[in-house]
Amino acid sequence: MTQWAERTDRGRERGPVAVGRAWLDVLTRPQRFFARKIAPGDQAPGLTFAAIVVFVAEAVRIATVADGYPVVADQPAASAALWLLAIVVLVVPAGIHLTAALQTVVLVAVTDDRAGVSETVQVICYSLAPLVALGVPNAFVQALVVCWSGSLLIVGTAVVHKLPVPKAIAAVSLPGVLLLGYGFGGNAAVWTVAIQLVEGVETILG
Repeated sequence: MTQWAERTDRGRERGPVAVGRAWLDVLTRPQRFFARKIAPGDQAPGLTFAAIVVFVAEAVRIATVADGYPVVADQPAASAALWLLAIVVLVVPAGIHLTAALQTVVLVAVTDDRAGVSETVQVICYSLAPLVALGVPNAFVQALVVCWSGSLLIVGTAVVHKLPVPKAIAAVSLPGVLLLGYGFGGNAAVWTVAIQLVEGVETILG
């Protein structure tokens, strides 16, 4: 599940500049990106991409939110480093692979003509691109980036697995809600924003 394929015309380029280019491409031209830059077996670049995105988001959260991580033995700096390491090395790969496994089961029920598991892993990884801003302590920002990420997951699934959009939405609904809604806290952010909007409307209406 961590294979890094040799350079192909369809696979991702290597190196930090390529990671930045992939981030821009998936945010600005997602259909083109998913059509051209997902290659069978080329999972390691996607997992690296997802790890960097989550690392940035978690680092921002730690820096801006009080008590944003567990402190062990009164060593805040070391505890923060260990927390980031555990998230990036253990939680992110495990969460993505579990989501990909569930996604594959759903896709089996939705279509007979689909891409492989490795492509599913890559779609999930790159769809996390907007989550670099998830650590910003603002519910509106968090809700926006999680919903954006969900839309990229739909687009990527539709393109890579050659599904019409309605089928892609059905295929990613459960895995997406579990990963983005519960894993990344999107449900809480969206609910908070909804409550604030309702309260704002009630205030305006008097």
